[in-house]
Amino acid sequence: MTHDHPAAPDRGLSRPFGRLLTAMVTPFTADGSLHLDGAVQLATYLVDAQGNDALVINGTTGESPTTTDAEKETLIRAVVEAVGDRAQVVAGVGTNDTRHTIELAAAAEKAGAHGLLVVTPYYSKPPQQGLVRHFTAVADGTGLPIMVYDIPHRAGVAIETETLVRLAAHERIVAVKDAKGDLTATSWVTSRTDLAFYSGEDSLTLPTLAVGGVGLVGTSTHFTGVLAKQMIEAYDAGDTGAALTLHRRLLPLLTGIFRSPGTILVKAGLNVLGLPAGPVRPPLVDATDDELALLRADCAAAGLDLPE
Repeated sequence: MTHDHPAAPDRGLSRPFGRLLTAMVTPFTADGSLHLDGAVQLATYLVDAQGNDALVINGTTGESPTTTDAEKETLIRAVVEAVGDRAQVVAGVGTNDTRHTIELAAAAEKAGAHGLLVVTPYYSKPPQQGLVRHFTAVADGTGLPIMVYDIPHRAGVAIETETLVRLAAHERIVAVKDAKGDLTATSWVTSRTDLAFYSGEDSLTLPTLAVGGVGLVGTSTHFTGVLAKQMIEAYDAGDTGAALTLHRRLLPLLTGIFRSPGTILVKAGLNVLGLPAGPVRPPLVDATDDELALLRADCAAAGLDLPE
């Protein structure tokens, strides 16, 4: 006997950027220059075919360390014009320089972005008070809602629970992209604040939902968007069995996309599918034939076709 679960679309939680976001790669032409028409085509595909509620543009998956400020602004304007009427455009503006981050935030707001993704200042390893000052200064300097990006294995420093609780008091700091991989810490923050937690680790989306998360900012979602969104919606509707089945189905690709830096394999896969991606910029290098073969195997294991 089966029971239909009543729709519970929000679980009483705020979703300022919807359920599903993809950190979009930045398409380049063969000579490595910005492929603006390709970015428009890819953004349209991610929203209309893969079901994204929002896109992160100029994140590190979008190779933001190697794109110029002018390229970033041009990219935001083009994507907002293409999909901004039906999806939010969240601009990655984080650097390890507070002044530069504030400048990028202002430029993104002027270009039409709907929100900002601000990563922990990397390499410098500022103390927690420095993180509070950094994120607060950015939030004070913009009118846009902010998603803080907590990724200690890349940044070199974690945003501690008490720091996130302090930041949550700011009206424009509304969400966290959580790539800390510490579900206990996540649980404490979701129990003490109204911050919307989005999993920043594709494979931890379902566990993050279980401790109060609201969605995913994904990389593998260039390919799995429809199914990843179905997983989130199934969990929200109370059908945890269906959510777990989808999690297990997608697991080979949720993890496999990071065998190399995610940008490399996403671009390789998109190129195979005939979607605009192009090469990566140095110091990244394009996928090898062996890496592409493994990606095909991961896709096949997840029930998705990546043609030869």
